[in-house]
Amino acid sequence: MRLLLLATSALALSATAASADEGMWTFDNFPVARANQTLGTSIDQAWLDRVRLNTVRFGGCSAGVVSGAGLVLTNNHCVASCVANLSTPQVNYAATGFTPRTREEELRCPGGTAEILTDIADVTDRVRAAGQGLTGQAFTRARDAEIGRIEQELCAGDDGTTPADRRCQVVSLYRGGQFKLYSYKRYTDVRLAWAPEDRAATFGGDLDNFSFPRFAIDAAFIRLYENGAPVATPTHLIWNDDQPDEGTPVFVSGIPGSTQRLLTQDQLATVRDVVLPMDQLIASDLRGRLVRYSQESEEAAFIAMDPIVGLENTYKRGLGRMRALTDAGFMGRRAEAEADFRARVAADPAIAAAAADPWTALSDVQPAVRELYTAYALLEGGTGIGTTGPAGGSALFGWARTLVRAAQEREKPSAERLPEYGDARLSAVQTALFAARPVYPELEQIRMEWWLSKTREWLTVDDPRVRALLGTESPEALSARLVEGSTLADPAVRRALWEGGLAAIEASEDPLIQWVLSIQEPTRALRADWEARVQAPTEQASERLAAARFAAYGDTVYPDATGTLRLTYGLIEGSDVPGQRFGPFTTFGGLWDRATGAAPFDVAPKLLAAREAIDPDTVLNMAVSSDTIGGSSGSPVVTEAGEILGANFDSTVLTQRNAYGYDRDVNRSVIVTTGAVTSALRDVYGMQRLVEELGAD
Repeated sequence: MRLLLLATSALALSATAASADEGMWTFDNFPVARANQTLGTSIDQAWLDRVRLNTVRFGGCSAGVVSGAGLVLTNNHCVASCVANLSTPQVNYAATGFTPRTREEELRCPGGTAEILTDIADVTDRVRAAGQGLTGQAFTRARDAEIGRIEQELCAGDDGTTPADRRCQVVSLYRGGQFKLYSYKRYTDVRLAWAPEDRAATFGGDLDNFSFPRFAIDAAFIRLYENGAPVATPTHLIWNDDQPDEGTPVFVSGIPGSTQRLLTQDQLATVRDVVLPMDQLIASDLRGRLVRYSQESEEAAFIAMDPIVGLENTYKRGLGRMRALTDAGFMGRRAEAEADFRARVAADPAIAAAAADPWTALSDVQPAVRELYTAYALLEGGTGIGTTGPAGGSALFGWARTLVRAAQEREKPSAERLPEYGDARLSAVQTALFAARPVYPELEQIRMEWWLSKTREWLTVDDPRVRALLGTESPEALSARLVEGSTLADPAVRRALWEGGLAAIEASEDPLIQWVLSIQEPTRALRADWEARVQAPTEQASERLAAARFAAYGDTVYPDATGTLRLTYGLIEGSDVPGQRFGPFTTFGGLWDRATGAAPFDVAPKLLAAREAIDPDTVLNMAVSSDTIGGSSGSPVVTEAGEILGANFDSTVLTQRNAYGYDRDVNRSVIVTTGAVTSALRDVYGMQRLVEELGAD
């Protein structure tokens, strides 16, 4: 199942041959003929449209529509926040499972939104024209303004505003090679329809995470509602819970978060030397604080459970990526691919002249990245691989910064604002801001205190930005004062501040609001510096690099993942490489054999009680050679017949190198099968009504 893909030779691990399974393809440039020839399938445009319209973005995950009444399959870990928000220490659905007996008992996920991609339009020429002849921050701001105008103009309804059920986003593909407007149908009423016991979904815990064999029922159902009723979805994916067969070709449709395969070797060196080490160190520090807190009481363990799991995922993902970037063989093959690309460009004077040596330009940016990254990650942006961001993920701080910045930005015309506050995006901002979510002051205190102490440690005491943050207070005292005094946990307070605009924000007596106002000057200055010295020159050089890539390899190159809908494909199969040898399937019988009775290999109580009712030969999890990465969680695994066989929920540690290049021998996605889900619904949790809705046995 190999195929020569000259178009991707500059991106893959080999400069010549690449696997047919490679590529997170956009739906408007999917290689239908190549996939059919390679896999022996017969998909067509109608098939692509059907799969696209039944693939759902839910939070940071993916999902698939599986019934005519808006029922959607995703992973249990993708609904963990919803489960936590609906639970209390007294009624803990993570421990018991969420098993509503009627559709009316399905509960709305606070702040939950789901989106389906309905249209893709090319807006490359407009975006490029906006930045023509500009440099630095003028370049980024001009492009941001034009993107805001595009989103507003093309997404607006008859009254000139963006409807609440629609979202438009201009996305950059090929790192500036193309710009596409993605239009989404948006659902703000998303209800939890079923979730198993957390122990059933996380069997093996951190020890089994990012590995195979796996024995986890990492599945859940949500339902899409509109106008108080379930959404009609007559062209849904067909539920097939038959035992899967080894060697079956499958397609995986979802929203992978981010890859960095198109980065140059110099850019990856910065990731290796600066980004990943910092991310790993600070994530492990926060995990340690949360683990200590979780040991204080049962309530503390309940509060810290979901954040700890997220941090453990982050740490192990980063470990796999660091191993890739320090693997001489892996990086050597990437270097060979880059050398081949550069040679092709140099061989054509016209291409070389237009490209103007983007490799050197990108190399010249790296000192600024290394200088600014730490401060930018801590104070303004995320930390590279989805760890924490400012304030350690504190909900209170996030609301405060949104309220302050939105109020300041809404005083300006939409095109002149920070892009996240353009008119076309405000509806999504409000949905997240107004949602009623539980706030745990102890957890908020830990996050804020950790963030302030790490910022002081990494930037040093004498950094003026640290002085602006702390003044004369310690991280412990400041975080305690801000968390204890804030009233932002109340959605009504947040709504009033939003509706009151800048005047209400400036008049607010909330200490967190006033503190966030006080740090806007240094944090906005840092953002401006990053835009001028890093973002703008990187985007300009990357655009030339993308044009050279198209010229050298044609238009069959796939782009890096960007948190947008993609389709990949592969086979149901195991792996046979050093450190990763396994067959394609695990069964419930294997789960019973693996169980020890002690955490993390203790079987969930309801699952264990149903042992005799479950066929031990039922396939629980399977491995697939598809090209996936973080964000692909929940992605439906679909056959050429439009049947869903399962949902992606993990991959292996070796697969984490997938961020930087696809390696056919080690890349394996881990799937929870539809057969396992049917068995859980029917034999364990008494959810016969969902079994019937799915048309299952």
